[in-house]
Amino acid sequence: MITLYGFGPAFGLPDPSPFVTKAELLLKMAQVPYRTAPGNLRKAPKGKLPYIDDDGAVIADSTFIRWHLEKKYGLALDSALSDEQRAVAWAFEKMIEEHLYWAFVQARWIDDDNFDRGPRQFFATVPAPLRPAIIAMVRRGVRRDLHAQGLSRHSPDELLRLGTRSIDAVADYLGAKPFFMGSEPTAVDATVFAFMAGALCPQFVTPLRTAAERRENLRAYVGRMAARWFPDYPELAGTT
Repeated sequence: MITLYGFGPAFGLPDPSPFVTKAELLLKMAQVPYRTAPGNLRKAPKGKLPYIDDDGAVIADSTFIRWHLEKKYGLALDSALSDEQRAVAWAFEKMIEEHLYWAFVQARWIDDDNFDRGPRQFFATVPAPLRPAIIAMVRRGVRRDLHAQGLSRHSPDELLRLGTRSIDAVADYLGAKPFFMGSEPTAVDATVFAFMAGALCPQFVTPLRTAAERRENLRAYVGRMAARWFPDYPELAGTT
């Protein structure tokens, strides 16, 4: 059986990391038996989560997990797509993962109020005398990453414009379709769902959440996806 290593449920989400949620949804789509387990970043193959252990084969990174599932288990979610559609799906996936993701990191980890609402909980097991220093060190590291990536060099208004443009692009392309590429789910839906669920997470108060909430089709899409694949999270499905 496959073991998926992640952070575990938090904030009303299957996992606080959209990359872990993406990987879990791909496993659900592949219809292969799996279990989840807490991961340890210090022991993770690439120092990040998620990764899977598939009978001794350790695969890190959600995209490489997808390709593993396609090769070993015949996952063929994109078989009906044309080459052009596959290119569009890949471009959206990478826009979300390599651009929009960092806007969410900024909102959750740098904004003090949102940090207190969410990420601070990750340090609950750190001994109290060490906790302030560890938190400060980790947040400095996040700030360095954001500066190196480039988004934190922008003003809050500029960052909001960039993030909102990406959210609007996702909503505009989704349109009235039931799934991102059409009438049936494809691999990109794992990414779109994971990140849009995170954007709409009520745990955090951010302008990006407001931008996502304005798009009714995004809210309906997250609800449909959650009802189908994550029924244990009724808030995501819009049933509470």
